[in-house]
Amino acid sequence: MESLFPVLVFFALVFVTIAKLACIVPQGSKWVVQRLGKYHKTLNPGLSFIIPFFDVVAYRVTTKDIVLDIPSQEVITRDNVVIIVNAVAYINILQPEKSVYGVEDFRIAIQNLVQTSLRSIIGEMDLDDALSSRDQIKARLRAISDDISDWGITLKTVEIQDINPSDRMQAAMEEQAAAERQRRATVTRAEGSKSAAILEADGRLEASRRDAEAQVVLAEASQRAIEMVTTAVQDKELPVMYLLGERYIQSVKDMAVSPNAKLVLIPADLPASIRGMIGK
Repeated sequence: MESLFPVLVFFALVFVTIAKLACIVPQGSKWVVQRLGKYHKTLNPGLSFIIPFFDVVAYRVTTKDIVLDIPSQEVITRDNVVIIVNAVAYINILQPEKSVYGVEDFRIAIQNLVQTSLRSIIGEMDLDDALSSRDQIKARLRAISDDISDWGITLKTVEIQDINPSDRMQAAMEEQAAAERQRRATVTRAEGSKSAAILEADGRLEASRRDAEAQVVLAEASQRAIEMVTTAVQDKELPVMYLLGERYIQSVKDMAVSPNAKLVLIPADLPASIRGMIGK
């Protein structure tokens, strides 16, 4: 049994050596190999071979798109308004050896780079432009790709999630909007009152004009009637007396039938009046 122990150890070492010799890299990953502590090569997906005990897989890097959440931060616009901005970045590692040897932690580095760029870009904008120009901010953030290309990483896109004014600014904006709505309501009411007054004045003017025209028509009619009566009567008194008596009787009749009438007028010389009306 003691003679078999070295043999078993030998076969175990051979098995371990063969196991370390072959590397199977899964799809969507790349492995960085170091030889004696120094970068040697990058293994692509599939079966690869290394020298056991000399070569070591130091880093396993994903080649899939990585989503980096950019934390919210306060940014001051050009017109001195504080807004809160957060974003999300999509990156892809093209050269794993550069990403692991070129920067200590590429995730933190890219997050800080995007935050710094956001502060710089929004700091050059007014509040209204910052709230309505997400595409412009996104396009300018694409310039970060040139900065991180030295790390073997490409920035595919940066999406702005939220751009919101601070709580105090939101309260001020709400007060401003309420004041603007109140001003518009006041103007609308004033314009309505003005229009109503103009229409009422126009109505009174038109009514006065119509009344004046009616009075002119009545005066012309009265003049025509007087002329006709004068022509018909000429120097005769009987027709005139007849007309006056007829009008007088009608007036007395109207007063008598009125519900408020308490007094009836009777001529003092009724028989003479009647005789004058019938011509006797």
